[in-house]
Amino acid sequence: MVQIHRFRVVALAVALALQAHVSWAQTPAEPEPAAAALPSEAEDASDDQAAVDAELFYELLVGELTTSYGDPASGYALMLDAARRSGQEQLYQRATQIALQSRSAESALIAARSWKEAFPNSKDANRYLLQILVILNRVDETAGPLKQELANAPERLRLVTLKALPQIYGRVSDKALAAKVVEGAAASELNNPITGSTAWTTIGRMRLTAGDAKGALEAAKRALELNSSDEGAGLLSLELIESDAPGAEAQLNAYLANKPSPEVRMSYARYLLQDRRNTEAREQLELLTQANPELPDPWLVLASLDVQAKRLDEASIALQRFTALAEPKASNPTVAKALSRAYMMAAQIATDRNEFAKAQEWLVKADKVSPDDFSISVQKATVLAKQGELAKARELIRNLPATSPDEMQRKLLADVQLLKTAKQFDEASKVMAKAVALTPLDNELVYEQAMVAEKAGHIDEMEQLLRKIVDRNPDFYHARNALGYSLADRGVHLEEAKGHIDAALKFSPEDPFILDSKAWVEFRLGNKQESAKIFEKVYAKQPDAEIAAHYGEVLWSLGERDKAMNIWREGLKAEPENEALLETIKRLGVKL
Repeated sequence: MVQIHRFRVVALAVALALQAHVSWAQTPAEPEPAAAALPSEAEDASDDQAAVDAELFYELLVGELTTSYGDPASGYALMLDAARRSGQEQLYQRATQIALQSRSAESALIAARSWKEAFPNSKDANRYLLQILVILNRVDETAGPLKQELANAPERLRLVTLKALPQIYGRVSDKALAAKVVEGAAASELNNPITGSTAWTTIGRMRLTAGDAKGALEAAKRALELNSSDEGAGLLSLELIESDAPGAEAQLNAYLANKPSPEVRMSYARYLLQDRRNTEAREQLELLTQANPELPDPWLVLASLDVQAKRLDEASIALQRFTALAEPKASNPTVAKALSRAYMMAAQIATDRNEFAKAQEWLVKADKVSPDDFSISVQKATVLAKQGELAKARELIRNLPATSPDEMQRKLLADVQLLKTAKQFDEASKVMAKAVALTPLDNELVYEQAMVAEKAGHIDEMEQLLRKIVDRNPDFYHARNALGYSLADRGVHLEEAKGHIDAALKFSPEDPFILDSKAWVEFRLGNKQESAKIFEKVYAKQPDAEIAAHYGEVLWSLGERDKAMNIWREGLKAEPENEALLETIKRLGVKL
């Protein structure tokens, strides 16, 4: 009679034997889903395992060898038989693993159910069973194992399990049923002061996945009632804003008014930036830097906004705060990349101030952090172009290596940027055509080509290019907005212009620049009061200089001349050299 104390000794013996005599099957084993997806406690293994006689040991060895030689079905059958005859839990687990490794979920389910029947209180058996049922898309059968999983888990692990459920059920086909099962299993947690907010957030995510935005919003509300600073509920509210759920933004703002997670506020700021609501984004970033001045990322984003808005002093302060926080961590590649971006912004500020030597110093620093970064070379060339040395700038770009069509296109686009900086728009239009010729179906590039053509005064070409984009992709709303605005600005085909702009608004109803186009076409159509109403809303959110030019002209035409001049003064203060604003003031003969 051969005695062993642990099954893992058998497994070790088999492994050693196989290393000496055979090669394992070529199909790599997949991760065990139960161990990977659900949390588990470290449980002490007892040493009082049942004895395994020589016959059983032989069957185990044959089972492992059979599996390794590419016949997992026979190995699985032998292992499951051994498990049933010996009553050892480890053998049930091994049989389940063999079935999973051979991608036979049905066999794995048989083994897991046998394991669960033999060991009803086994946490591992329940965990395997739950996830195999999910893999097999048998969602309704997961209710019992899920309830047991939550009931057996201590509070800390219960929180982790609840948070993992939306991902675990992520691939099932019946999302509504999955949401119902999870809600039923988590019912006992919903009023728990510790786990309740997490349970409600999980239910909200499941509802949102099932297409029930209203139910998801209600779940997020219930979560915040239990814990007003619950980060998960805040993030869920943000996701609901992105899904256009009515009331979601008000709910998120209520969360932000308490003690929000910095991550949620930062995510909201990014959402606002993507929605081109820069003024609101800046407010969130200022609140974030006030409450958490030790976080570097908000300072960098704030600096970027200020550079864009030409608030150079504020941008410089934000960059100083960012670099002070980031430079000690420059060995981290992600931090180094952000530092390089910060140095390039500092160079941009110096360039805008005509401090070209200082700009070059910043770019040398950027080079040290991110050597061989193409964008740094482009900015060096831009500094030369700003100093009137366009030929040297273009030569610098021309001498950069290009071993593929993509790299050649990148160089051509950089050359276009230099020519635009030097206001040589005709030449920029010619170079842009060469760049587009490399990928003529790229609508984004054709759109840029249209914008360069407009700068060069080639209005017919611009319109032709925009119409080409719209014909190919009617959902390319930036092209529809640009085409509509161009027609409106020239006072031609106004009904068509309005149609394009209205179509663009369906894709981005809060975009301030599309709303600017909408107000402008209404003005051209003679609907001055409607135009002023739209402009008032848009300008409050986005006090851009070009929007100020249009808004002021509408007010001027309505006889509200003092208000118009105040709007224009604000615009000039923000952007003293804005061409659209200066042209408007000159055309109307206004003296500010």
